[in-house]
Amino acid sequence: MNRQDLTHSPHAEQSAWLPEAAQPVGDALAREAQPRQREMWTAPPTPPSNLQQVSNQDLVAEALLKRSKRTPRGGWRKGLHRATGGVVNFGESVNDQRDRALIARIEQPIRNDYRIALLSLKGGVGKTTVTVGLGSTFASLRGDCVVAVDANPDFGTLAQRVPLQTRSTVRDLIAAQPNINSYSDVRAHTSQSPSRLEVLASEQDPAISEAFSEDDYRQVIDILQVYYNIILTDCGTGIMHSAMNGVLDLANSLVLVSSPAIDGARSAAATLDWLQLHGYGHLVERTVVVISAARPGSSVIDMDALVDYFLRRCRAVEVIPFDEHLAEGAVMDLELLRPATKRAFMELAAMVADDFADAVGRHAVSEWH
Repeated sequence: MNRQDLTHSPHAEQSAWLPEAAQPVGDALAREAQPRQREMWTAPPTPPSNLQQVSNQDLVAEALLKRSKRTPRGGWRKGLHRATGGVVNFGESVNDQRDRALIARIEQPIRNDYRIALLSLKGGVGKTTVTVGLGSTFASLRGDCVVAVDANPDFGTLAQRVPLQTRSTVRDLIAAQPNINSYSDVRAHTSQSPSRLEVLASEQDPAISEAFSEDDYRQVIDILQVYYNIILTDCGTGIMHSAMNGVLDLANSLVLVSSPAIDGARSAAATLDWLQLHGYGHLVERTVVVISAARPGSSVIDMDALVDYFLRRCRAVEVIPFDEHLAEGAVMDLELLRPATKRAFMELAAMVADDFADAVGRHAVSEWH
């Protein structure tokens, strides 16, 4: 600023050397007016978009709580945890974490009821054993009701694998249908295992000449679907008998049981062929194949090749190892199984349960005439 410019203001010379706080109020206001005017016209900064989307839903408990490690479920970790009074806690093992993940899959909710048909063309491959093992696994880990039906027209042995609590059979249940009004009315006709799996026996009287028919099976399902969330059907070794038509029409998924042998594998493959050719291709796509070892020791069969073959045709494959307790052919108790066998049944149950959500909207109906 030169002296010529200062002559335009009567207070120019005085204000040039005065401190700002001591300068005339008018000059201070004049200097402040322009900046304030610019601030007034400047748009406020836009807050980040992530701040605009924050709500109470973002306050997740798992992200805020400092949880301690889960208590070990077994092995040396559990022993050390117990011996130190909980002071030393190495948390869950990898196997415990895998089991917890399997259980989460098994516990998936079911809308209405879900029906699983277990079948095989060849006898002696462990179909009934797999039925009880799978059903017991579901019943022991889920809170709902699980029942297995013996639909074998040739005096099936399903009821022999659980403690006998009643002599009632499928025919007794059908005869009692007009008087069934509650779960307890149905429970009077079933036997229950320690796992909570219930079993409805087939007719064992050789004097009964009339075979279990399709209409009989549909009547049984009409009753059971009201009170049970999971219904397993242990089918006969054939697929041409009358009851099989009802079983396949009402099934949500199939479990096809085979042995790790050439004849067993070929019979299982022939079953898939028959299903595909007779309008049940949708069930083939949702079939879980179980290869059940009935003898100890390793098989000469290339298991990788066998599993690969069925995986190219079906949804999943599970191998159940040989287990002395299963080989007894008596009442099955999950607690007496080897850990590897018990886990194999858990994996099988998880594979089947993976279809629970997809079953919504395509649920089989049991209308019959």
